[in-house]
Amino acid sequence: MGFLYYGNEAYPVEIDDRPLAHLKIALLSLLRAGKSVAFSFERATDAGSGRETLWINPTTDLRFRFNGNRPPLTNKPWVKAMITAAQSPTGLRLIP
Repeated sequence: MGFLYYGNEAYPVEIDDRPLAHLKIALLSLLRAGKSVAFSFERATDAGSGRETLWINPTTDLRFRFNGNRPPLTNKPWVKAMITAAQSPTGLRLIP
């Protein structure tokens, strides 16, 4: 399990390493292009459960922390699907 830290208060979102690697590529691609994005995800039960959405723009403080020390293999169609989702009304989300 890795973490996406959001904002200058280091708000942690726990995500498995492989999906987090794909999310990182998708988010950084969008942010480099100057785009803002809504990222929606489900909270784990130990984190209060429910759904949450973060508004992320090019000036948002983000940090990605991976548990494993080897980068996982990435799947370009998976990243493209996330970027496509980010441009839809529902926003960016983790896609299986």
